Amino acid sequence: MSVTLAPARSGDWLAEPGFGVYVHIPFCLHRCHYCDFNTYEGLDALHSPYVDALVAEIERWNGATTPATSVFFGGGTPTLLAPAQLGRILEAVRKRLGLSSDVEVTTEVNPETVDERAFDALLDAGFNRFSVGIQSLAPGVLERLGRAHSARRALDALDAARRAGAEDLSADLIYGSPWERPDDWRRSLEGVVEAGTDHVSAYALTIEEGTPLHTLVATGRVPDVDGDVQAERHALAEDHLGAAGFERYETSNWARPGRASRHNILYWSAGDYLGFGAGAHAHVGGRRWWSQRLPRDFIASVGADDSTEAGHEHLEPHERGPEALMLGLRLRSGIDVEAFARRFGDDCLAERSTVIDELIESGPLERAGRYLRVAESASFLADDVVCRLL
Repeated sequence: MSVTLAPARSGDWLAEPGFGVYVHIPFCLHRCHYCDFNTYEGLDALHSPYVDALVAEIERWNGATTPATSVFFGGGTPTLLAPAQLGRILEAVRKRLGLSSDVEVTTEVNPETVDERAFDALLDAGFNRFSVGIQSLAPGVLERLGRAHSARRALDALDAARRAGAEDLSADLIYGSPWERPDDWRRSLEGVVEAGTDHVSAYALTIEEGTPLHTLVATGRVPDVDGDVQAERHALAEDHLGAAGFERYETSNWARPGRASRHNILYWSAGDYLGFGAGAHAHVGGRRWWSQRLPRDFIASVGADDSTEAGHEHLEPHERGPEALMLGLRLRSGIDVEAFARRFGDDCLAERSTVIDELIESGPLERAGRYLRVAESASFLADDVVCRLL
């Protein structure tokens, strides 16, 4: 019996990807050694004022009010806030913008901040998808990455979500750290599969400037990451997750059929989205803007009824096409050539026709029906292929 997948969750590039909302929660119990995100530890006293400011910013939004097809709470650690606080923010989004009947509402979760009661409350508040930051199930890797949870606690969080009734569960993993052995990576993959997850995001560790890990690498106290090893880890993930019934739909994301992240697909299909909170980015109709990074500045601006916008840029039509091409080719499906041309004009692909033909001839790109995509053999090198096109 064949199964028809909802286009928005199939993992394919979409000509009409919907409208998204991103909400940033910039607080953490502990900042991981590799993290360069806009997040801060030790600011517990700002949690309530920040929620108030965030709700006020959403309520005073006076632009597009298209119902959201996906809402994503990221951080930081959103679940450092109480479920009632997160629910209050989500309710503000619903009242101001509206939510589609099939909306996907995700929050990132760190294992040490949740239990079954927390998941119960989040489900009651309207969240229907959880992205749990596992990163690894190898104790030594977790410790050296600076994670605040144990492997057991990570698996307990996945189990607690299922007991609470969560039906859409994702696990985030990091591979290719200097301390990780092949068996460590294999056991991490096996653990999240056995826990019954629906989606796995697996990212190669990058050494970001300004992080404690960057300092350790720069001073020779920790070896740098090895690109060849990371390629091997990616291939192992492809094999292991594929054998377990997952399909890779984007360079770093695998899902069971029909469980691709709607919010991810919106990003990779160059859709429009709003961003609320400190440091959040937004893009609507070619205008991109971002908010003040520091939580105190964000709170103060909202309190003074000032704009929280820290900067913006306008993307001209000739700039939007190349960016959309770069994003779309990260998807396993690639881009629908005809629909892409309708959205972004004929020139983007026409101007690159010679390079596209060369890449098809040499193997990294291929045509599959109406789609142009990165060949399976070059999936780990998708960014390099895109650089050739840009």
